[in-house]
Amino acid sequence: MNWHFPFFLLAAVTLSSVCSQFNPLSLEELGSDTGIQVFNQLVKSRPLDDIVVSPHGISSLLGMLQLGADGRTKKQLTTVMRYSMSGVGKELKKINKAIVSKKNKDKVTIANAVFVKNGFKMEVPFVMRNKDVFQCEVRNVNFEDPGSACDSINLWVKNETRGMIDNLLSPDLIDGVSTRLVLVNAVYFKGLWKSKFQPESTKKRTFVAGDGKSYQVPMLAQLSVFRCGSTSTPNDLWYKFIELPYHGESISMLIALPTESSTPLSAIIPHISTKTIDSWMSTMVPKRMQVVLPKFTAVAKTDLKEPLKALGITEMFDPSKANFAKITRSENLHVSHILQKAKIEVTEDGTKASAASTAVLIARSSPPWFVVDRPFLFFIRHNPTGAVLFMGQINKP
Repeated sequence: MNWHFPFFLLAAVTLSSVCSQFNPLSLEELGSDTGIQVFNQLVKSRPLDDIVVSPHGISSLLGMLQLGADGRTKKQLTTVMRYSMSGVGKELKKINKAIVSKKNKDKVTIANAVFVKNGFKMEVPFVMRNKDVFQCEVRNVNFEDPGSACDSINLWVKNETRGMIDNLLSPDLIDGVSTRLVLVNAVYFKGLWKSKFQPESTKKRTFVAGDGKSYQVPMLAQLSVFRCGSTSTPNDLWYKFIELPYHGESISMLIALPTESSTPLSAIIPHISTKTIDSWMSTMVPKRMQVVLPKFTAVAKTDLKEPLKALGITEMFDPSKANFAKITRSENLHVSHILQKAKIEVTEDGTKASAASTAVLIARSSPPWFVVDRPFLFFIRHNPTGAVLFMGQINKP
């Protein structure tokens, strides 16, 4: 079974330091935490939508912007991110290298680019540091022709996400007169389960969506040993979680949902952070169980401006206050759009059924069941670094 996770973040920058003490090992978790906070803000306004974000992608893009920011604009970014880019470049570079390492076995690619107006001069340190820390490439485009600029950027995104995401940017987001830069981050993931689901075990079952309506959806099923556990929120709402490792074992999918069907998913979301996820990882125990999981596809295009403003990052969007002097000293820049588009697909291509692997479905003593038949959260986590590559809520598969 393959999961394809292309992920895309975009900021169009147009015209018109607080540094916390941290343990280097927690640096990527701090970055992922910022993305989880953004997700929490999105869920508040769209509780019944399917939402998919990349916390790692969000922190990469904010890191790129922080390298170009100064004054109060930089202070807001460092306060929300809880780290300053000065002094952490080597560590971030090491983390990014580990995430895309061939040792993972499952394929992860991360690509960053700055699309710049022809003739626009950027400060050399900004370009060099982005190249060093984020392997960020610089490409020139003609923003005076918004259609052709869009085509160039969309083609780059399509190539970097193996064709999974196209038409991210529309010409109306580019101002031919004032757009100077477009910052892009794309994350792509493709993995095979360590313990595969067999196509013949997929059957239609009832899924009760976030709006309370019941739907018949194809559900994957298998009997195997998985690590799982349960815990409660501070106000005693219990929820359960399970780890489904990918075949390289450095990346896992974690799924969480309320234990009681009467508890809405939105009741547990505010309590989840990278610290919570770490506690799941250390308390889960292996159990032989029957897992039933929906087969699903979700596409989500998200405007990140309002969630970031709600977290306290406001100045970079304000033409009269934004300070990006470290990108250029010749003009005043501000961020006009910060968008994200993600697509997640669950398919069974690439799995071959064999008699030996289906034999485990013969019932012995009845094993416990982990049935995902109502709204749930998912996380794709790079375990060696703690980076949350993707997360989302699925209300209706």
